[in-house]
Amino acid sequence: MKRRERVNSLSIRTPEGIVFSMMLAGPVTRFLAYIIDVAVQVIVLMIVSYIAGLLGVFTSVLGPTFYEWVYALVMVASFAVPVLYAMTLEWLWRGQTVGKRLLRLRVVDENGLRLQFTQVAIRNLLRVVDSLPALYVVGGIACVVSQKGQRLGDFAANTVVIRTPKIAEPNLDHVLSSKYNSLREYPHIEARLRQRVSPEEAAIALQAVLRRDELDPEARIKVFEEIAAHFKTLAIFPEEATFGTADEQFVRNIVDVLFRKRDTAAATRQDKAGVGTR
Repeated sequence: MKRRERVNSLSIRTPEGIVFSMMLAGPVTRFLAYIIDVAVQVIVLMIVSYIAGLLGVFTSVLGPTFYEWVYALVMVASFAVPVLYAMTLEWLWRGQTVGKRLLRLRVVDENGLRLQFTQVAIRNLLRVVDSLPALYVVGGIACVVSQKGQRLGDFAANTVVIRTPKIAEPNLDHVLSSKYNSLREYPHIEARLRQRVSPEEAAIALQAVLRRDELDPEARIKVFEEIAAHFKTLAIFPEEATFGTADEQFVRNIVDVLFRKRDTAAATRQDKAGVGTR
């Protein structure tokens, strides 16, 4: 059987025929992220050992049984930290650990769906197999020979690791300058969106706005309906902030909040109103 060639990007096609591409992470970058994560885990274990050493001072007072409990705590931590570290951070940080965040990597569902906790748990529990016999030899070989750079844990969890390059702030004045953004009246909503929206979600919304004229009318309505519905789950929007706002305009408002600074948007509104400084 002929092995399929390795691809450098993950393409996801929506039911409306829109294709979004995400760059796949290579084995070298993933290994560097792994080294960083190992260093963080070593620091955590050193802290645990240091605390255990301090508690050992009380052995003469509390008896040898207390020391046995402290020693057991250190042993449990040495086994639990490597698994719980990645599992906890990848769930809380949407597919990222310290190493992945520093190198702009992220674990995502292979089909573009939202990452589930079961996927995070499966891929991290299988690290034991991927790390055999040492230094991730099995997982490294799997990453090199697989089409999408997946280790065994990724295959089992149906996940891939992508690169999330820093998104340059685009100049959207020609797209958004003449539109009133009701969300700008609610700074707490702006802050919540910037906190909760991932780079991938922001990029999808941006591309939808920039490429909206390329869509058929029915597909255009459906695309913005789905994107708007997703963003409405990330924050509580006052009724007056969205009343009478079409889904496309709502997504444009979201893009405006995510990609344009408040002072720039305010200056633009002033210019449009004719009250700018002369």
